Amino acid sequence: MSAVLIDSCVVLDLTDPDSAWFEWSAGTLESLDAETTFLIDPVVYAEVSVGFALVESLEALLGRLDLVHREIPRAALFLAGKAFLTYRRSGGTKIGVLPDFFIGAHAAVSGYRLMTRDTRRFATHFPTVELISPS
Repeated sequence: MSAVLIDSCVVLDLTDPDSAWFEWSAGTLESLDAETTFLIDPVVYAEVSVGFALVESLEALLGRLDLVHREIPRAALFLAGKAFLTYRRSGGTKIGVLPDFFIGAHAAVSGYRLMTRDTRRFATHFPTVELISPS
């Protein structure tokens, strides 16, 4: 069974059928192997939660989408910090570890594919992660 970590932007696309990216996000999920497990992690959960007034509403959406929650392994947390250090040394201006670094490191350490529309940081800092993104 394969696993795909779903980025926040994709989950948010799926909350709005009028979104410009709804068709791509929904169609891509449908086109993947029926045996694929679709995952989110605490960072994705937190980012998506901003759009919900109640935790129950978010939980209902995740259930409808059949998204499984996975914790981020410590090795991935360590890698996220190292990716952030590389980012800072190459001129990055943010002062805290960015959510994309946690998500990318989680996919890298766990061997997950990553479905996202925002490929720049992932491709740069986690080149071993197979990205599922618009062409």
